[in-house]
Amino acid sequence: MRAMQVFEAGRIQSDPLVLVERPIPQPAAGQVRIRVRVCGACHTDLHIAEGDITPPLLPITPGHQVVGLVDALGPGVTSPQVGARVGVPWFYDACGTCEYCLRGEENLCSRARFTGFHVPGGFADFMLAEAKYALPIPDAISNEEAAPLLCAGIIGYRSLHKADVRPGERVGLFGFGASAHLAIQVARYWDCPVYVFTRSTDHREHALSLGAAWAGGADDQAPAPLDRAIIFAPAGGIVHYALRKLRPGGTLAINAIHMSPIPEMPYDLIYGERTLRSVANATYQDGVDFLKLAAEIPIQPAVTIYELEQANQALQDIKASRINGEAVLLISRGSMV
Repeated sequence: MRAMQVFEAGRIQSDPLVLVERPIPQPAAGQVRIRVRVCGACHTDLHIAEGDITPPLLPITPGHQVVGLVDALGPGVTSPQVGARVGVPWFYDACGTCEYCLRGEENLCSRARFTGFHVPGGFADFMLAEAKYALPIPDAISNEEAAPLLCAGIIGYRSLHKADVRPGERVGLFGFGASAHLAIQVARYWDCPVYVFTRSTDHREHALSLGAAWAGGADDQAPAPLDRAIIFAPAGGIVHYALRKLRPGGTLAINAIHMSPIPEMPYDLIYGERTLRSVANATYQDGVDFLKLAAEIPIQPAVTIYELEQANQALQDIKASRINGEAVLLISRGSMV
Protein backbone atom coordinates (compact mmCIF):
# COMPACT_ATOMS: atom_id res chain seq x y z
CA MET A 1 0.00 0.00 0.00
CA ARG A 2 0.98 3.64 -0.41
CA ALA A 3 1.78 5.84 2.58
CA MET A 4 3.15 9.35 3.06
CA GLN A 5 5.60 9.19 5.98
CA VAL A 6 7.82 11.53 7.96
CA PHE A 7 11.31 10.03 8.39
CA GLU A 8 12.97 13.22 9.60
CA ALA A 9 11.25 16.45 10.58
CA GLY A 10 12.04 19.58 8.60
CA ARG A 11 10.53 22.81 7.34
CA ILE A 12 7.50 21.93 5.27
CA GLN A 13 9.00 23.73 2.26
CA SER A 14 11.63 20.95 2.17
CA ASP A 15 8.91 18.29 1.61
CA PRO A 16 9.58 16.13 4.71
CA LEU A 17 6.75 13.70 3.87
CA VAL A 18 7.94 10.89 1.61
CA LEU A 19 5.80 8.53 -0.48
CA VAL A 20 6.64 4.89 0.34
CA GLU A 21 5.23 1.40 -0.16
CA ARG A 22 4.35 -0.55 3.00
CA PRO A 23 2.71 -3.94 3.67
CA ILE A 24 -1.05 -3.84 4.19
CA PRO A 25 -1.54 -4.16 7.99
CA GLN A 26 -3.49 -7.00 9.60
CA PRO A 27 -5.91 -6.23 12.46
CA ALA A 28 -5.16 -7.64 15.91
CA ALA A 29 -7.72 -8.47 18.60
CA GLY A 30 -10.14 -5.59 19.08
CA GLN A 31 -9.07 -3.83 15.90
CA VAL A 32 -10.54 -3.17 12.49
CA ARG A 33 -8.74 -2.44 9.25
CA ILE A 34 -9.97 0.56 7.32
CA ARG A 35 -9.72 1.14 3.60
CA VAL A 36 -9.09 4.88 3.69
CA ARG A 37 -11.21 7.01 1.39
CA VAL A 38 -10.19 10.52 2.47
CA CYS A 39 -8.08 12.06 5.22
CA GLY A 40 -8.02 15.66 6.35
CA ALA A 41 -4.74 17.51 6.85
CA CYS A 42 -4.36 20.03 9.65
CA HIS A 43 -1.96 22.11 11.75
CA THR A 44 -1.13 19.13 13.99
CA ASP A 45 0.16 17.23 10.95
CA LEU A 46 2.20 20.32 10.11
CA HIS A 47 3.61 20.43 13.67
CA ILE A 48 4.64 16.76 13.35
CA ALA A 49 6.23 17.27 9.93
CA GLU A 50 8.20 20.31 11.13
CA GLY A 51 9.21 18.82 14.48
CA ASP A 52 7.24 21.16 16.75
CA ILE A 53 5.88 18.02 18.41
CA THR A 54 7.83 14.79 18.22
CA PRO A 55 6.27 11.31 17.81
CA PRO A 56 7.74 8.52 19.98
CA LEU A 57 9.06 6.76 16.87
CA LEU A 58 9.94 7.71 13.32
CA PRO A 59 9.02 7.14 10.58
CA ILE A 60 5.37 7.92 11.21
CA THR A 61 2.37 8.12 8.90
CA PRO A 62 0.44 11.29 9.86
CA GLY A 63 -3.26 11.88 9.37
CA HIS A 64 -6.01 11.83 11.99
CA GLN A 65 -9.17 12.91 10.19
CA VAL A 66 -9.76 9.58 8.52
CA VAL A 67 -12.90 8.45 6.74
CA GLY A 68 -13.07 4.98 5.27
CA LEU A 69 -14.76 1.61 5.07
CA VAL A 70 -14.09 -1.29 7.43
CA ASP A 71 -12.68 -4.10 5.30
CA ALA A 72 -11.35 -6.58 7.89
CA LEU A 73 -12.06 -7.45 11.54
CA GLY A 74 -9.63 -8.56 14.20
CA PRO A 75 -10.42 -11.43 16.59
CA GLY A 76 -13.36 -10.70 18.89
CA VAL A 77 -14.75 -7.77 16.91
CA THR A 78 -18.47 -7.83 16.10
CA SER A 79 -19.01 -4.10 15.58
CA PRO A 80 -18.53 -2.17 13.40
CA GLN A 81 -19.09 -4.71 10.64
CA VAL A 82 -17.25 -5.08 7.35
CA GLY A 83 -18.48 -2.40 4.95
CA ALA A 84 -19.38 0.12 7.68
CA ARG A 85 -18.28 3.70 7.07
CA VAL A 86 -16.35 5.02 10.06
CA GLY A 87 -14.15 7.90 11.12
CA VAL A 88 -10.90 7.85 13.06
CA PRO A 89 -10.08 11.10 14.88
CA TRP A 90 -6.96 12.35 16.71
CA PHE A 91 -7.92 10.38 19.84
CA TYR A 92 -7.01 6.75 19.09
CA ASP A 93 -7.38 4.92 22.41
CA ALA A 94 -6.70 5.08 26.16
CA CYS A 95 -6.08 2.68 29.02
CA GLY A 96 -9.73 2.56 30.11
CA THR A 97 -8.91 2.00 33.80
CA CYS A 98 -7.31 5.19 35.18
CA GLU A 99 -9.23 7.88 37.07
CA TYR A 100 -9.53 10.04 33.98
CA CYS A 101 -10.91 7.25 31.81
CA LEU A 102 -13.39 6.25 34.50
CA ARG A 103 -14.61 9.88 34.64
CA GLY A 104 -15.12 10.00 30.88
CA GLU A 105 -12.03 12.19 30.48
CA GLU A 106 -9.95 9.71 28.50
CA ASN A 107 -8.48 12.63 26.58
CA LEU A 108 -6.39 13.31 29.74
CA CYS A 109 -5.24 9.70 30.21
CA SER A 110 -1.45 9.52 30.54
CA ARG A 111 -1.49 6.39 28.37
CA ALA A 112 -3.77 7.78 25.67
CA ARG A 113 -2.53 7.29 22.13
CA PHE A 114 -3.17 9.59 19.21
CA THR A 115 -3.69 8.77 15.54
CA GLY A 116 -0.82 9.67 13.24
CA PHE A 117 1.42 10.30 16.25
CA HIS A 118 1.67 7.14 18.37
CA VAL A 119 0.23 4.87 15.66
CA PRO A 120 0.17 5.08 11.85
CA GLY A 121 -2.51 7.45 10.59
CA GLY A 122 -4.59 8.03 7.51
CA PHE A 123 -2.09 9.39 4.97
CA ALA A 124 -2.17 5.85 3.53
CA ASP A 125 -4.36 3.40 1.64
CA PHE A 126 -5.10 1.34 4.76
CA MET A 127 -4.84 1.80 8.52
CA LEU A 128 -5.82 0.01 11.71
CA ALA A 129 -8.17 1.38 14.37
CA GLU A 130 -9.51 0.24 17.72
CA ALA A 131 -13.04 -0.97 16.99
CA LYS A 132 -14.63 0.53 20.12
CA TYR A 133 -13.33 4.01 19.30
CA ALA A 134 -14.25 4.08 15.59
CA LEU A 135 -16.84 6.82 15.05
CA PRO A 136 -20.00 6.14 13.02
CA ILE A 137 -20.46 8.71 10.24
CA PRO A 138 -24.06 9.92 9.72
CA ASP A 139 -25.38 9.05 6.27
CA ALA A 140 -26.19 12.70 5.53
CA ILE A 141 -22.49 13.69 5.64
CA SER A 142 -20.28 12.92 2.64
CA ASN A 143 -16.74 11.62 2.97
CA GLU A 144 -15.06 14.88 2.06
CA GLU A 145 -17.34 16.82 4.41
CA ALA A 146 -16.82 14.34 7.25
CA ALA A 147 -13.01 14.49 7.25
CA PRO A 148 -12.71 18.07 8.66
CA LEU A 149 -15.30 17.28 11.31
CA LEU A 150 -13.11 14.54 12.84
CA CYS A 151 -10.49 16.91 14.24
CA ALA A 152 -11.15 20.53 13.40
CA GLY A 153 -14.84 20.05 14.07
CA ILE A 154 -14.68 17.92 17.21
CA ILE A 155 -12.02 20.04 18.90
CA GLY A 156 -13.84 23.24 17.97
CA TYR A 157 -17.02 21.81 19.51
CA ARG A 158 -15.15 20.90 22.72
CA SER A 159 -13.57 24.36 22.76
CA LEU A 160 -16.99 26.01 22.68
CA HIS A 161 -17.98 23.94 25.71
CA LYS A 162 -14.69 24.61 27.53
CA ALA A 163 -15.19 28.32 26.87
CA ASP A 164 -18.52 27.96 28.72
CA VAL A 165 -20.48 29.26 25.72
CA ARG A 166 -24.21 29.58 26.32
CA PRO A 167 -26.83 30.31 23.63
CA GLY A 168 -27.01 33.99 22.75
CA GLU A 169 -23.62 34.98 24.24
CA ARG A 170 -21.05 37.07 22.37
CA VAL A 171 -18.24 34.78 21.20
CA GLY A 172 -14.81 35.82 19.92
CA LEU A 173 -12.77 33.55 17.64
CA PHE A 174 -9.06 34.38 17.26
CA GLY A 175 -7.74 32.81 14.09
CA PHE A 176 -10.08 31.54 11.38
CA GLY A 177 -8.78 28.35 9.85
CA ALA A 178 -10.15 24.82 9.65
CA SER A 179 -11.49 24.57 13.21
CA ALA A 180 -12.89 28.08 13.59
CA HIS A 181 -14.86 27.94 10.33
CA LEU A 182 -16.75 24.96 11.77
CA ALA A 183 -17.07 26.31 15.31
CA ILE A 184 -18.73 29.47 14.01
CA GLN A 185 -21.47 27.37 12.44
CA VAL A 186 -22.21 25.74 15.80
CA ALA A 187 -22.14 29.10 17.59
CA ARG A 188 -24.50 30.67 15.06
CA TYR A 189 -26.82 27.66 15.44
CA TRP A 190 -26.89 28.58 19.15
CA ASP A 191 -27.81 32.19 18.21
CA CYS A 192 -24.47 33.57 19.39
CA PRO A 193 -23.14 36.79 17.80
CA VAL A 194 -19.61 35.88 16.67
CA TYR A 195 -16.67 38.29 16.38
CA VAL A 196 -13.71 37.00 14.36
CA PHE A 197 -10.13 38.23 14.74
CA THR A 198 -7.75 37.25 11.94
CA ARG A 199 -5.00 38.93 9.92
CA SER A 200 -6.17 37.30 6.66
CA THR A 201 -8.51 39.40 4.52
CA ASP A 202 -9.79 36.25 2.81
CA HIS A 203 -10.52 34.65 6.18
CA ARG A 204 -12.41 37.77 7.32
CA GLU A 205 -14.59 37.62 4.23
CA HIS A 206 -15.13 33.90 4.79
CA ALA A 207 -16.15 34.55 8.41
CA LEU A 208 -18.66 37.22 7.39
CA SER A 209 -20.12 34.89 4.76
CA LEU A 210 -20.72 32.34 7.53
CA GLY A 211 -22.62 34.80 9.67
CA ALA A 212 -19.97 36.59 11.75
CA ALA A 213 -21.30 39.83 13.23
CA TRP A 214 -17.90 41.47 12.75
CA ALA A 215 -14.40 40.58 11.54
CA GLY A 216 -11.10 42.38 12.08
CA GLY A 217 -7.54 42.02 13.36
CA ALA A 218 -6.45 40.85 16.81
CA ASP A 219 -5.52 44.38 17.84
CA ASP A 220 -8.78 45.90 16.56
CA GLN A 221 -11.52 46.86 18.98
CA ALA A 222 -14.62 44.68 18.71
CA PRO A 223 -18.03 46.38 18.77
CA ALA A 224 -18.83 44.88 22.20
CA PRO A 225 -17.06 43.08 25.07
CA LEU A 226 -16.83 39.31 24.60
CA ASP A 227 -18.60 36.90 26.92
CA ARG A 228 -16.48 33.98 25.73
CA ALA A 229 -13.51 33.58 23.41
CA ILE A 230 -11.42 30.86 21.79
CA ILE A 231 -7.88 31.16 20.46
CA PHE A 232 -7.20 28.91 17.45
CA ALA A 233 -3.92 30.48 16.32
CA PRO A 234 -0.79 28.95 17.97
CA ALA A 235 0.61 32.34 19.00
CA GLY A 236 0.97 33.00 22.73
CA GLY A 237 0.90 36.77 22.33
CA ILE A 238 -2.74 36.63 21.25
CA VAL A 239 -3.69 35.71 24.83
CA HIS A 240 -3.11 39.34 25.83
CA TYR A 241 -5.31 40.68 23.02
CA ALA A 242 -8.10 38.22 23.80
CA LEU A 243 -8.15 38.87 27.54
CA ARG A 244 -8.38 42.63 26.95
CA LYS A 245 -11.58 42.07 24.96
CA LEU A 246 -13.15 39.70 27.50
CA ARG A 247 -15.70 40.97 30.02
CA PRO A 248 -15.28 40.29 33.77
CA GLY A 249 -16.45 36.75 34.47
CA GLY A 250 -15.77 35.70 30.88
CA THR A 251 -13.86 32.63 29.72
CA LEU A 252 -10.98 32.28 27.24
CA ALA A 253 -10.16 28.79 25.94
CA ILE A 254 -6.95 28.03 24.02
CA ASN A 255 -7.44 25.46 21.28
CA ALA A 256 -3.84 24.52 20.44
CA ILE A 257 -1.73 21.39 20.86
CA HIS A 258 1.41 23.50 20.41
CA MET A 259 1.77 27.22 21.11
CA SER A 260 4.53 29.79 21.30
CA PRO A 261 5.25 31.06 24.84
CA ILE A 262 2.64 33.30 26.45
CA PRO A 263 4.38 36.60 27.33
CA GLU A 264 4.39 37.82 30.91
CA MET A 265 1.22 39.74 31.54
CA PRO A 266 -0.14 42.16 34.12
CA TYR A 267 -2.55 40.66 36.61
CA ASP A 268 -5.34 43.01 35.61
CA LEU A 269 -5.72 41.14 32.31
CA ILE A 270 -7.17 38.15 34.15
CA TYR A 271 -8.48 39.94 37.23
CA GLY A 272 -12.26 40.24 37.43
CA GLU A 273 -12.81 36.50 37.68
CA ARG A 274 -11.89 35.88 34.07
CA THR A 275 -11.07 32.23 33.31
CA LEU A 276 -8.15 31.11 31.10
CA ARG A 277 -7.98 27.43 30.20
CA SER A 278 -6.50 25.06 27.64
CA VAL A 279 -8.32 22.51 25.52
CA ALA A 280 -6.57 19.14 25.46
CA ASN A 281 -7.69 16.79 22.70
CA ALA A 282 -11.27 15.44 22.83
CA THR A 283 -13.18 12.40 24.06
CA TYR A 284 -14.93 9.67 22.11
CA GLN A 285 -18.29 11.02 23.31
CA ASP A 286 -17.38 14.47 21.99
CA GLY A 287 -17.06 12.86 18.57
CA VAL A 288 -20.37 11.02 18.78
CA ASP A 289 -22.26 14.09 19.98
CA PHE A 290 -20.66 16.49 17.53
CA LEU A 291 -21.24 14.35 14.44
CA LYS A 292 -24.94 14.08 15.31
CA LEU A 293 -25.10 17.86 15.75
CA ALA A 294 -23.17 18.46 12.52
CA ALA A 295 -25.77 16.46 10.56
CA GLU A 296 -28.61 18.30 12.33
CA ILE A 297 -27.37 21.85 11.65
CA PRO A 298 -26.12 20.85 8.95
CA ILE A 299 -22.51 22.05 9.05
CA GLN A 300 -21.02 22.88 5.66
CA PRO A 301 -17.23 22.49 5.72
CA ALA A 302 -15.16 24.32 3.12
CA VAL A 303 -12.67 21.85 1.66
CA THR A 304 -9.82 21.90 -0.83
CA ILE A 305 -9.03 18.49 -2.31
CA TYR A 306 -5.47 17.19 -2.82
CA GLU A 307 -4.10 13.85 -3.98
CA LEU A 308 -2.26 11.73 -1.40
CA GLU A 309 1.04 12.53 -3.10
CA GLN A 310 0.35 16.24 -2.60
CA ALA A 311 0.40 16.02 1.21
CA ASN A 312 3.45 18.31 1.47
CA GLN A 313 1.75 20.91 -0.72
CA ALA A 314 -1.42 20.72 1.38
CA LEU A 315 0.57 21.41 4.55
CA GLN A 316 2.49 24.22 2.86
CA ASP A 317 -0.82 25.84 1.90
CA ILE A 318 -2.09 25.45 5.46
CA LYS A 319 1.03 27.10 6.86
CA ALA A 320 0.69 30.01 4.43
CA SER A 321 -3.08 30.40 5.14
CA ARG A 322 -3.84 29.85 1.47
CA ILE A 323 -6.88 27.69 2.28
CA ASN A 324 -10.33 28.75 3.40
CA GLY A 325 -11.42 25.84 5.60
CA GLU A 326 -9.73 22.44 5.42
CA ALA A 327 -7.32 20.54 3.21
CA VAL A 328 -8.52 17.00 2.45
CA LEU A 329 -6.43 14.27 0.84
CA LEU A 330 -8.27 12.02 -1.60
CA ILE A 331 -6.85 8.56 -0.97
CA SER A 332 -9.21 6.31 -2.95
CA ARG A 333 -10.93 7.20 -6.22
CA GLY A 334 -14.68 6.84 -6.51
CA SER A 335 -14.96 7.23 -2.74
CA MET A 336 -17.37 10.12 -2.27
CA VAL A 337 -20.64 9.18 -0.58
